[in-house]
Amino acid sequence: MPVRRARPVQPVRPVRNGALLALACLVMFLIVLDATIVSVALPSLRADLGIGPTALPWVVNAYTLSFAGFLLVGGRCGDLYGRRRTLLIGISLFTLASAVGGLATEPGPLLIARATQGLGGALLMPTTLSVIIQTFPEGPQRARALAVWSAVGAVGAASGTVLGGVLTQLLDWRWVFLINLPFGAVAATTAWRVLFDARRDVPAEEQRREGGELAPRQRLDLPGAMLVTAGLAAALYGLMESTAYGWAAPRVWGPVAAGAIMLALFAVHQARWAKQPLVSPSVVRRRPVQVANATMFLLGLAFFASPVLVSLHLQNVHHYSPLRAGLGFLPTAVALMVSGLVTGRLIPRFGARAVAVGGLTLAAAGFGALALTLGGHGPYALTVGLPGVVFGLGVGSAFTPVTACATSGVSPSLAGVAAGILNTTRQVSGAVGLAVLSTLAATGADSYARSHPAAGGATGADALAHGNALAFGVAACCALASAVVATRLPPPQP
Repeated sequence: MPVRRARPVQPVRPVRNGALLALACLVMFLIVLDATIVSVALPSLRADLGIGPTALPWVVNAYTLSFAGFLLVGGRCGDLYGRRRTLLIGISLFTLASAVGGLATEPGPLLIARATQGLGGALLMPTTLSVIIQTFPEGPQRARALAVWSAVGAVGAASGTVLGGVLTQLLDWRWVFLINLPFGAVAATTAWRVLFDARRDVPAEEQRREGGELAPRQRLDLPGAMLVTAGLAAALYGLMESTAYGWAAPRVWGPVAAGAIMLALFAVHQARWAKQPLVSPSVVRRRPVQVANATMFLLGLAFFASPVLVSLHLQNVHHYSPLRAGLGFLPTAVALMVSGLVTGRLIPRFGARAVAVGGLTLAAAGFGALALTLGGHGPYALTVGLPGVVFGLGVGSAFTPVTACATSGVSPSLAGVAAGILNTTRQVSGAVGLAVLSTLAATGADSYARSHPAAGGATGADALAHGNALAFGVAACCALASAVVATRLPPPQP
C-alpha cells in the first residue's frame, strides 16, 4: 500500500503573539458577555415580542444549553479542522445569529438565534484556549496569557448586566444583540489575517509521523458527538427546569435521568467502541487533567450561581433596581480581574498548586463571610460588597492555575479536546450549582418563614436573606473542598 507523504511545510512569518492573545480575549469577552447581557432586557423583550412567562427564561437558557452541549464537539473540531477555520465558522455563526436576534419580530426566530449563538460560542471558546496553548510555551509566558484571558472573561461576565441595562434604557433591547456585529467583524478580520500563519495551526490529519508519512486520517466521532451533546443538553434542561417546577416533577428528573444514561453510553462508547474517540484516552488519563477538572467542578458549584443569587438578594432584600443590582456585583468583578492579572506573575514564582490552593481557600472564606452577613440588616458594603471582593480575589486567583494544569503537557493536536473538557466541566458545574443553590435558598427561606411568622412568610426579606445565607454556606463548603482537591495538583517543576 503506498504511503502518503505530507505536504512540505511552508516557511511562516513570526507569530504575532500579542494579536493572537487579543483575538482570544475579544472572542472570550463576547461569549461570556452574551450569557448575561440579555437578562436585564427580558422585560422589554416580553412586552415587545409577546413572549409568555414560560418561554421567557429560554431566551437565556437556549444560549446556555446549546453552548454547553456542543463544547466538547467544538474543542475537537478545532483539533481536526484547524483553529483558523473553526474560529471563522464560529465567529460567523455567532455574528449572524446576533443579527437575526436583533431583528427578530417573533419569539421563534429569537430563540433559534440564541441557540445558534450558543453553538457558535461552543466552537469558539475551546478554540481560543487552544490557540493560547499552542502560541505560548508552557511556563511563565503561558501563565501570563491565561491570566489575561481569564481576567477578560471575568470582566465580560460582570459587564453583561450593566451593559445590558444601559443599552436597554438608552437605546432598545435589540442593541444587546446588535452590539455584537462590529466586534464580530473585528474578530473575523483578525482571525483571517493573524491565524493564517499561526505556527502549528495544522489540523490533526496533517500531523506527520517520524519519517514524514502522514498519520491515519482523523475523523469526527459522530456517534460520540451525538451522544455527548444530547446527554448534556437533556441533563442541563432538567436542571434548568428544577428551579421552576421542583425536583419531583417528571419534566425535571426525566431529562436528567435520560441525560445521565446517554452520558454513560458515551463513556462506554469512547472506551470500547470508538475507533477514533471524541475524547482521547491519552487526555483523560492524565492525572493533572483529572485533578484540575475535579477542582473546577467543585469551584463551579460554588461560584457560577453567585451573580444570580447576589443580584436577587439585592433586588428582593435591599430593593435595588435590576441595573443597580448588576452594578452591585461590580466590586466582585473588579476583584476577579485584578487577581486574575496578578496570578500570571505569581504562578512562575510559587507554582500553580500553591496559588490555586491559596485562592480557593480565600474564596471559601469569602463565601463563608457572605453566609454570615446576609442574614443580618447591615449596609451593602459590609454584607455583600466586602465579602464579594474577598471571594472574587480568591476565585480569580484560582481560575488561571487550574486552567494551566488542565492543559499542561497535552499534545498540541489534542489541545482543543483538553480545553473542551475543562469548559464543559465549568458549564455543567455552573448549571448544577445554580439549580442546587437556588433550591437550597428557596428551601431555607421557606423554612425560616415557617419558624418565624413575623418574617412575613416565604416572601419576607428576612426569610429570603436567610435562604441566601444557607446557599452561600454550602458554596463555602464546596470551595473549601475544591481547595483540598487542588492539593493533588502537580508540584512546581524544579
